[in-house]
Amino acid sequence: MIRTRIFAALSTAAIACFATPAIAQDSDLATDIDPAAIGANSVQQVDVEDSGEGISVTVTADAWQDLGIAIASFATNRDEPTPANAQGTAALGHELARVVFSDLRFNGLFRPVGPDALPRPSYGEITAPAWPTWRGRSAEMLVHGYVRNNADGRLTVGCYLYDVALQSELVREGWVVNPSEWRRAAHKCADLVYSRLSGEDPFFDSRIAYIAETGPKDNRIKRLAIMDSDGANHRFITNGQSTALTPRYSPDYSKIAYLSYVDGNPRIYVYDIGTGRQTLVTQSSNPTFAPRWSPDGRWILYSMAIGGNTDIYRVSSSGGGTPQRLTTSPAIEVGGSYSPDGSRIVFESDQSGAQQCYVMDADGSNQRRISFGGGRCATPEWSPRGDQIAFTRIAGDFNIAVMSPQGRNVRVLTNAWHDEAPTWAPNGRIIQFFRTERGSGDTSIWQVDLTGDNERRLRTPVGASDPAWGPVLP
Repeated sequence: MIRTRIFAALSTAAIACFATPAIAQDSDLATDIDPAAIGANSVQQVDVEDSGEGISVTVTADAWQDLGIAIASFATNRDEPTPANAQGTAALGHELARVVFSDLRFNGLFRPVGPDALPRPSYGEITAPAWPTWRGRSAEMLVHGYVRNNADGRLTVGCYLYDVALQSELVREGWVVNPSEWRRAAHKCADLVYSRLSGEDPFFDSRIAYIAETGPKDNRIKRLAIMDSDGANHRFITNGQSTALTPRYSPDYSKIAYLSYVDGNPRIYVYDIGTGRQTLVTQSSNPTFAPRWSPDGRWILYSMAIGGNTDIYRVSSSGGGTPQRLTTSPAIEVGGSYSPDGSRIVFESDQSGAQQCYVMDADGSNQRRISFGGGRCATPEWSPRGDQIAFTRIAGDFNIAVMSPQGRNVRVLTNAWHDEAPTWAPNGRIIQFFRTERGSGDTSIWQVDLTGDNERRLRTPVGASDPAWGPVLP
C-alpha cells in the first residue's frame, strides 16, 4: 500500500548551483524547472509556485515492487540540434527518459515503464498531464520532463513527479548543464524520484572507480578506471605500465587513492581528478595493501608487512610525515575501514588463529573481535550510514555478507563461487563487489541490494575488479 501524508503547502523550489569535477567539465545546475521561469542564463535562486496541496508520498518497503511509475520521453519547446545529440533535443529528451528508467528499474525498488512503451507528451503537457491517458495505463506515478537549448549553449533540463490518482504534482526540480553533462541531469531526476518515494538518500549521480583488467589469467594488465554509476562515461586513468590496485575516492570526490607497483615496489598514490596530477603518499620495498581514506580526508590507512608481520598504519594524505603504526600484535592485520564518524576502524586479523573481523578505536586501542559465525571474515567496509559492515564471507565459496558493527544479524547476500571486496552505494542500500569466474579467472563488477535480491552485473568494456563507489557528486 502507498501511504500519504498531508502537509502544509510548500512555498518554493530553490535553485542550487553545483560545481562538478573537471573530469566532467564545470557546470551550474539550478533547481528551478518551470519552463517559463528559467531564463537562458539564469543561475540565481528563484521562487517557483507549487500546487498548494503540499502532498507527500512515502512508499512502504513491502509496496515498492507494486509501485508502477510511467517515465515518458522528455519534451522540448523546439526540436533543434544540440552538441549532446545531433538528432536534436527531441531525441535527447527520449534518451534522458531512458536513463531515468534504467536507474529506477535496476535499483530493484520500483516497477517502472520506460519511454519506449509510452506515448510522448507535448511540451505543454509537462505541467498539465493528460490524466486519462495515464490512468488508462494503470500508472500510479508519472515522471514528466523537458529539455531545451539555452542561448549560452547549455541545456535546461526539468523533472516533475506526479501522483496520477490524486492528479497532483509531488515534486519538481531542474538543472542547467553543459551538453556533455546531460546524463548527470537524468541521474539527478532519478535521484529526485527515488528520494521522494522511498524517503532514502539518493545515489544515482555518483561515480565508481575500479581496476580494469586485460590479458591472460597469469599476466593481467591492471589499470585504474572511472565511470558513472551506470557504467557510462568510462575513462582509463593509468596506462597499465605498472599494476594498479584497490582505488578509493576521497570524501570530497576530488581525488583517488590507489596502490601502484612500479619496478616491483608498492607505492600509494593520490590522483587529483581535476588536475590529473599524482602525489606519492608513501613507498616501501615491503608488501603494502589496501589504502583507505579517513572520513575527514586527512589520513590514509594502509597495511604493510615487515619481517613477516603485517600491521595497519596511517599516513597523512598529503604525503608528508612519518607513517603511524596502529596495530602491534604478531598477527596479520589488513583491510582497515573507518566508521563514518572516524572514531573506529574495522579490519581483518588472524590473531584468533583464523581470518576474522575486528573493530578498534581510531588510535588502534580497544581491539575486539566481532565476527563469530561460520567461516572466515575478510575485506570489511563500514556502511556510510554507520549501521552495518559489509564483508567477504569465506566458507568454501566467497560470498558478500553484512552484519551490525557488533557482529550481529549476519546475512549472506550472494551465493556465487567467488565474490569479494564489497563497496557501498552512497546511501548505504546497495553493495557493489567483483566476481571471479571459476576456471577462466575473468572478473566483473556486480551489485546487490540489502535484501539479497536484485543482483545484476554492471557492464564494463574490459574485465573489472576492486570497485569503489564514491559519494554523490557535488
